[in-house]
Amino acid sequence: MALNEMTKDMSGMAAARGWLAYVGCRTTVARNAQGKGLSVYAVDAASGAWQRKQVVEGLINPSFLTLNRAQDRLYAVHGDFAEVSSFAVDAADGTLRFLNRQPCGGINPVHLELSLDERELVIANYATGTLAVLGVGDDGALGPVRQLVGMPGMPGPHRIEQGTAHPHHAPRFANGGGATAWHIVPDKGLDAVFAVRFGASPADTSIQRFQSRESAGPRHVAFHPGAALLYVANELDSTVTTLSFDAGTGSLACVGHVSTLPPDYSGPNRVAGIVMHPSGRMLYVSNRGHDSVACVPVDGHGNASAPVAFAPALGAFPRFITLTPDGRRLLVANERSHAIVSRVLDAATLLPRAEATVIDTGSPVCVVFGDAR
Repeated sequence: MALNEMTKDMSGMAAARGWLAYVGCRTTVARNAQGKGLSVYAVDAASGAWQRKQVVEGLINPSFLTLNRAQDRLYAVHGDFAEVSSFAVDAADGTLRFLNRQPCGGINPVHLELSLDERELVIANYATGTLAVLGVGDDGALGPVRQLVGMPGMPGPHRIEQGTAHPHHAPRFANGGGATAWHIVPDKGLDAVFAVRFGASPADTSIQRFQSRESAGPRHVAFHPGAALLYVANELDSTVTTLSFDAGTGSLACVGHVSTLPPDYSGPNRVAGIVMHPSGRMLYVSNRGHDSVACVPVDGHGNASAPVAFAPALGAFPRFITLTPDGRRLLVANERSHAIVSRVLDAATLLPRAEATVIDTGSPVCVVFGDAR
């Protein structure tokens, strides 16, 4: 079956069911936040309507989230602090029950990803420049940090943003070609992108490095659905870099760059989220400052290139973006206007249509989807 046919079939199955959406947020005064906690929503695939089912309150900045493959466990880092929490997902209705909390071995954990066998959880500690590895028990509860890996290299030239290593993302490379044990780690502070494969100890851990351009500030990464390619959203210079990836060695090589801003824009901007459409034909990148989503076309060879289209974020400070599992809607989490904006994508152009569904929710910063219950 061809890749586009496979995507279409899978999308149809997902759309018939609808989904659960788990929303992370900011809660602290230091972030001027209005979030109340970790929220669970039922999402109707046909209408795009969201209905809140639960808010787990009493959590500090339950920001970035991840589900396991069975969708019976959810994990959340506590941004700006030094902990990570685990939750059981109810089999009947998808609501959450707290399991435990562990220190994550560093300050300001900003992303997390399960290992290939799901026996470990990898966390990117932004402020202290490390990757932490915690064990995962049979019941989903987290064990203590068993390995802490510092990111090697010299900081970039930006005097404020690049004083030290700042790993910002740690997803495992996986696509239609298969899943790997390599975690891809953009490091904003070092102007570098790492491929990291963890061993039993730091001495057994493999680290491959790609050196980005000065002051690029690599932040987040998305993967091509079929080719060995990845796309790095560079926060500081508002670009996307396409890299080829060798899953055997972990080596990374530059394919090209494209701007995420209009050529006539000269105001402040920080790139944030990036997501690839399941067809492999379009990348979406959020601009904080320009407050837009750059829609970057991708050709049949996986090359991201101009002309880039720009869709307004319809809110302030779009920290996070994602797609519904069927690839039919683009979601923009506008942190400072306290709403998630959902827009249908045109089937032919894959650009967002003008109409929008707005989900009011305090200081949203992450959305992950599970199957409806």
